[in-house]
Amino acid sequence: MTMIQKNYSYDVAVIGGGPSGLAAALAAARHGSKVVIIERNDYLGGNAVTGLPFLGFLDKHGRQVTGGIAQEMIDTLSEMGMSPGHNRCPLHNSVTIFHPDMFKIVAMEKCEQEGIHVLLHCELVDVTVTDKRITNVTVMGKGIRINIEANVFIDGTGDGDLAYLAGCSYEKGQEDSGVMQPPTLMFSLNGFDEEKFFKYLDEHPEDLQPAESMQVSQGYDTTYFRSHKSYVFLGLRNLLSRLRAEGKNPLTRDTLIYINSVNPGQIYVNTTRIHNFDGTDPEEITRGTKESMKQIMQIIKLLNEEVPGFENCYISSIIPTLGVRETRRFLGKKRLTKDDVENLRIPADTIALGSYKVDIHSGLNDTTILTDLEGPYGIPLGCLISSEVDSLLFSGRHISMDAYALGSVRVMPTCMAIGEAAGVCAALAVKRGISPAQVPDQDVVELLKEDNAILSI
Repeated sequence: MTMIQKNYSYDVAVIGGGPSGLAAALAAARHGSKVVIIERNDYLGGNAVTGLPFLGFLDKHGRQVTGGIAQEMIDTLSEMGMSPGHNRCPLHNSVTIFHPDMFKIVAMEKCEQEGIHVLLHCELVDVTVTDKRITNVTVMGKGIRINIEANVFIDGTGDGDLAYLAGCSYEKGQEDSGVMQPPTLMFSLNGFDEEKFFKYLDEHPEDLQPAESMQVSQGYDTTYFRSHKSYVFLGLRNLLSRLRAEGKNPLTRDTLIYINSVNPGQIYVNTTRIHNFDGTDPEEITRGTKESMKQIMQIIKLLNEEVPGFENCYISSIIPTLGVRETRRFLGKKRLTKDDVENLRIPADTIALGSYKVDIHSGLNDTTILTDLEGPYGIPLGCLISSEVDSLLFSGRHISMDAYALGSVRVMPTCMAIGEAAGVCAALAVKRGISPAQVPDQDVVELLKEDNAILSI
């Protein structure tokens, strides 16, 4: 039997349809490119459809640092009544919740409006590099091989699968240990009695301490939680510690994290944690999923039996894909470093701002380190441009940066801003018949400004 094979040709091919890849595809198409976006799942949106909120639209002082396509998505969802918008947060700078399934629908609609070829259920299997250029990639779905040629390729896979197969240099893990931040398998609970839980917190304010390295932030209390639907709860350290000492808490986390939902009585739980994990290894992904399933059952039992407000909670969904925080980071024309982030540098070639806290979950134990930033820093265009493959752009958490910078950059609004810049750069390269590295930084910057990106405060 002959294997079916298809061949396509595009200006820009985006591999990976998560938040960053989505923004890259939309930006490239809006600036005149013929675009395909390829996704291995059966939906677009990646981690944006897991129940996670958008963190970091605002900086510590309430100034908006991300606009463009990321803000457009929230505007569209808000108009539909599917997002209450941004809410300043004493702990996370800002929280923006939205309906994850409606995000899937809006993402697909926007791609259709821009004439983007969406190709789902396809996994990247091969990359051809000739004279330092990716000339085509091969993806496979349902036993059908699809060869895709393009002038520019954008890696939006999160793990940098395209760059890896192209032979690009990369780093993994924290600088001191090589250990990567752990993944989380998100799940949702229905039947949550929010007000009963808040009354418990009123009586036990010690359970509002969010992390070992932090005391309760000013304003991080039940008055805040009651004031706006967009919030994340991170706490119960005291209760969980006591229950662990009593042999009633098997969890590998020091806190409970849940995200409020637009649906009454529903929350999304971000509490499973898998140690010593490598999200670039299928065996590890399988282990992580299996262990997470067990942890989910333990978490529900513990909450039902020990935490007021959770007595009648029941599981309503398990997200189909592990949420991976950290894997590969690739070598670009420039590199974002801890020094850049801590000193809040915003260079002239900034194509996106970041201002979310440096948020590092331990891959070895149950702790989380949260470090405040007093304002935004700039991400240079060169961090998105491969220094080794001329036709390749990075988009998302695998751009050229160190592990410390990743702790802040990895949130979804920032990744969408990065993706939008990658799409603009790719479209300009196609129009001019040059490589992404040859596109003048300021040309990308000016187009991003015209498209309502925020590049300065």
